[in-house]
Amino acid sequence: MRAVVIRKFGDPGGLEVVDLPVPVPAAGQVRIATEAIGVGGVDAVIRRGTLAAYGFREGHLLGSEVAGVVTAVGEGVDASWVGRRVWAFTGLSGGYAELAVAPVEDVLALPDGLSGADAVTLGGSGVVAHFALDRARLAPGETVLVRGAAGSIGITAVQLAAGRGAGAVAVTTSSAERGVRLRDLGATHVLGRAGDSGREALPGFDVVIDVVGGPQLPLFLDRLNANGRYVAVGVVGGPPPADFGARLMEAFRRSLSFATFSSDTVPGSDRQAVRSSQFTEAARGELRTVVHEVLPLERAALAHHAMDAGEVFGRVVLTP
Repeated sequence: MRAVVIRKFGDPGGLEVVDLPVPVPAAGQVRIATEAIGVGGVDAVIRRGTLAAYGFREGHLLGSEVAGVVTAVGEGVDASWVGRRVWAFTGLSGGYAELAVAPVEDVLALPDGLSGADAVTLGGSGVVAHFALDRARLAPGETVLVRGAAGSIGITAVQLAAGRGAGAVAVTTSSAERGVRLRDLGATHVLGRAGDSGREALPGFDVVIDVVGGPQLPLFLDRLNANGRYVAVGVVGGPPPADFGARLMEAFRRSLSFATFSSDTVPGSDRQAVRSSQFTEAARGELRTVVHEVLPLERAALAHHAMDAGEVFGRVVLTP
């Protein structure tokens, strides 16, 4: 089968299309003939070699979520899964391929009316956005800033925050055109990437959901209101300065909170319940997904170039 691996850490040119053996599902797994493969920010972080210290090596098969049809099951898995259209989380590898395997507990049947591309755009990101807002204890009337709102996590967080009755939903983005699109999704204030706002100024935010991280993170900590909560859900802009916690100590009397959030800490049954609900809402048009572009598998490097250049609004999807 065709698959995309990291031949060399670094820029997208290090990705390579290779032929690999057809995977055999182990006990508790299913095999899926992929129709859509999500390209996520974590894929780019792994590709750059940023996470090499965590055991990722050159030769790694990228991809964490796919949609398609189950073609085989491993020992202990109900055979009725065969032939069903599903979304699946493959872990942090195995998705950029014509065939992928996943634990059955990380597989969810797709509702009628939801495309595979929409499923891999929402499946992972929607859960992160939902539970990050829970972690932030967002209350009706409070102000929210979604930093890095043009990606699939940010786009969903904007919609969910507006739906939860936020008093204002501000976003950072790189262009006026993206700002218009984010307003259509529920944003009320559009800021530049550095948080500059001009006429869109707000005195501060009760909640910040941050997909970016990077060296400017401390500047956004400064924008929190008293008792404000900051939740970092990604580091697509790189790690923050090692001493960023000093900002919190300097603002000790304002009772600020900082947290990281990974959906790995949420029980699987809770993740699947939220995901199932969001898939149903998306199939009904009540929750919107944004697919930036659909590309063939062999053009995965082009998808990564677009992400690195900050050109993607929503999610790029690969098809085998």
